[in-house]
Amino acid sequence: MLTQESAVEFATESRLHMGLGVRDLEQSIAFYRTLFGQEPTKTRPHYAKFEVAEPPVNLALNEIGGETGPNNPAAHFGIQVKSTAAVSNVLERLQQAGLETKVEQNVTCCYAVQNKVWATDPDGNHWEVYVVLDNDGAHHHSSATKCSSGEPDTMEIGQSESTVQSRAGQQPAAGSGCGCTAD
Repeated sequence: MLTQESAVEFATESRLHMGLGVRDLEQSIAFYRTLFGQEPTKTRPHYAKFEVAEPPVNLALNEIGGETGPNNPAAHFGIQVKSTAAVSNVLERLQQAGLETKVEQNVTCCYAVQNKVWATDPDGNHWEVYVVLDNDGAHHHSSATKCSSGEPDTMEIGQSESTVQSRAGQQPAAGSGCGCTAD
């Protein structure tokens, strides 16, 4: 069972998380720096994160190859919470509603170790509810999660297994489809 607390402090009990695929990371950092009026809280190769207090949002920018913009799907959406117990509460709620879920424990994604649960909305949008256990992960992703090296993935979640199919039709390594980009 999931049992750890968040390694990241934020003022609210939860906050919205979005992972956006971007063509040019530096241009996107400049735009969001202006929009939010602050510097990114984390930058790594092909990756930047803005943790904004108002509105409470965790925006991850993942530099990808390929098209981006309003006619292309987002990599994923998420809700960051402060404890693994909160992740477990959402997992229970999703399962009680009969929704299919995928649980990941102690995975490294976006340079942070996380516990998370994934579900897919009726339109195929992927949502994660997660807690950050270590905010300074040494790698962009671990073998326990799927971080794409190209376009955002389409994730199919099943009760007995989860597979990830890239939009280009190739079958990447198994995992969640977090939408991160490999180093």
